[in-house]
Amino acid sequence: MTDGAGDREETRLEPENEKTMEPEETTPVQGANLAQTAASKLAQMGERTKQLGNNVIQDPERQKRIILVIVCTALLLDNMLYMVIVPIIPDYLEGLQKAADRAQDAVVYINSTNSTIHKAPKGNFDLQIGVLFASKAILQLLVNPLSGTFIDRVGYDIPLFIGLTVMFLSTVTFAFADNYATLFLARSMQGLGSAFADTAGIALIADRYTEEKARSKALGIALAFISFGSLVAPPFGGVLYQFAGRRVPFMILACICLIDGLLVLIVLKPFSNRERQNMPVGTPIYKLMIDPYIAVVAGALTICNIPLAFLEPTIANWMEENMHSSQWEIGMTWFPAFFPHVLGVYLTVKLAAKYPHLQWFYGAIGMVFIGASSCTVPACKNFGQLMIPLCGICFGIAFVDTALLPTLGFLVDVRHVSVYGSVYAIADISYCVAYALGPVVAGQIVHDLGFVQLNLGMGLANMLYAPALLLLKNVMQMKTSHSERNMLLEDGPTGLYDTIKMEQREKKRKGLCTTLDENGVETFAQRSYSEEESSGGEYA
Repeated sequence: MTDGAGDREETRLEPENEKTMEPEETTPVQGANLAQTAASKLAQMGERTKQLGNNVIQDPERQKRIILVIVCTALLLDNMLYMVIVPIIPDYLEGLQKAADRAQDAVVYINSTNSTIHKAPKGNFDLQIGVLFASKAILQLLVNPLSGTFIDRVGYDIPLFIGLTVMFLSTVTFAFADNYATLFLARSMQGLGSAFADTAGIALIADRYTEEKARSKALGIALAFISFGSLVAPPFGGVLYQFAGRRVPFMILACICLIDGLLVLIVLKPFSNRERQNMPVGTPIYKLMIDPYIAVVAGALTICNIPLAFLEPTIANWMEENMHSSQWEIGMTWFPAFFPHVLGVYLTVKLAAKYPHLQWFYGAIGMVFIGASSCTVPACKNFGQLMIPLCGICFGIAFVDTALLPTLGFLVDVRHVSVYGSVYAIADISYCVAYALGPVVAGQIVHDLGFVQLNLGMGLANMLYAPALLLLKNVMQMKTSHSERNMLLEDGPTGLYDTIKMEQREKKRKGLCTTLDENGVETFAQRSYSEEESSGGEYA
């Protein structure tokens, strides 16, 4: 009886369920309409987002800020990748060294039956690390003259994208490298990418920020990111290496590099078919190198970075031998120096805004700071005392870099053509000379002469070079009309060629673009260009 009643209840429930489900069913036509409505709404949202993005990108001031973010990110990545290997690679190479030592011990055991035992020499571990660290700066030093000329010819956006692409490949290679040769390849690739990305990025900032006050501030921000990347990378790499593995820090940097490259494609559009008629022909790099003012600035940039470049590979061993420092103290040696570096950048930017004619004086003060701090490093007896001269070195470097990098751009403006690829390639060469010699030469000097003599020599070199910056005393009094480019633009036409070029420039100011038709007849077409493009100069 219960089974039959249950069957009847089920039969009574089934029609009710069917009735309740019927209103929820939709026909295929209604489903298609809902899909079309959703697609149209998504398309409208996408169009609004695209329009908003275009408005943001096309606004000159916002575009400047976005470009500054892109360049600062590229500089941060380059310097983080340069220093992140400091706590990772020595440990990895030590494992390779132990394997090589076991192989040598096996060879010694086999030869022990002879009357004379010839023990194979151990692999030079310090030399391997030194060559690996210096390979980036050496290749960057060799490529910079070519990259500067390339930037002057094609602009700043394509070299910046090329540099970020090579840096991305270098970072991925670091993550998956399993032997010394692959690490050497990755380090060298980073030098190649830096030669394009760093030079193009700094030159792009100098090109977009034409006023000296704004240019000094923008370059100061870029220098702060360089310092932050160099000083935060060792703790960043060491912590992730210990708790997450060797590949994790490199993969994080690779992802950031990929995002930065995509921003370059979206904002700068390096491969779009844009007219480059308004880009003047830059002064060849060899002519810039023999300019006495640029040579003085380049020498100051090299000498002021020598203490930092020479202490980085040598101070760890000195701290172990003289202070018996722990590993965390060695790892945190340079991190506190980030704060006085940022302070130095801030003070120099503020002083340059009020007293722009004293840029040379700020650089000289920085070199004196560096020299005095270098001489006091060997006198330190503990970790706390050592922080004071190291902070003084970074504070002085901030003064020199922040004062003299904008001076290079100003010198190009008033004495040459306002194209900045080659002149900032010279600045990059100045840095690379110091960092290429540091890992190779510093250890040999410490071995032959001693750590004290190394620091005294670096300090005296900075103090003796500081008076040379007096040659830059009257640079800021030069007028931009002294520039070859501005003379050609401002002077009246003196011949047929100059008259034709003057007429072309007048038509370009009115929004007309000169073109040639299929019969070779010159015609004019309406075109629009931003104020930023026209300010770069139309003479080529």
